Amino acid sequence: MKKIEHIGIAVSDIEQANSNYAELFNSTPYKEEEVASENVRTSFFMMGDSKIELLQATSEDSAIAKYIQKRGEGIHHIAYAVDNIIAERERLINAGFQAIGDIKNGADNKLVCFFHPKSANGVLVELCQERG
Repeated sequence: MKKIEHIGIAVSDIEQANSNYAELFNSTPYKEEEVASENVRTSFFMMGDSKIELLQATSEDSAIAKYIQKRGEGIHHIAYAVDNIIAERERLINAGFQAIGDIKNGADNKLVCFFHPKSANGVLVELCQERG
């Protein structure tokens, strides 16, 4: 793993959250997009070399909607940049980490995969690799 790529924060209202974080960071999101396959709307803020991703559910059955319903708004996941997502996913599975689903297209031009919080002391782990 190379670095923390971003921290994902689940929010109920992305417009309100964008305004709040724009004030906090004294900047605006550099990118906003919808990821239909995950039923989320996202926005990204730069923080030095790392990013903050805000995620709002676009469907009541999305993972973000379920997360907010159960835990409320807040940190949803930590994403780590990798050079080879296939090899890193396999390495973690072999080390006993529980993968959630397969590698798929994510926001911000990334391939992504996730590991269950039970595998990482209560933290949902995302691996991301730039799509070529």
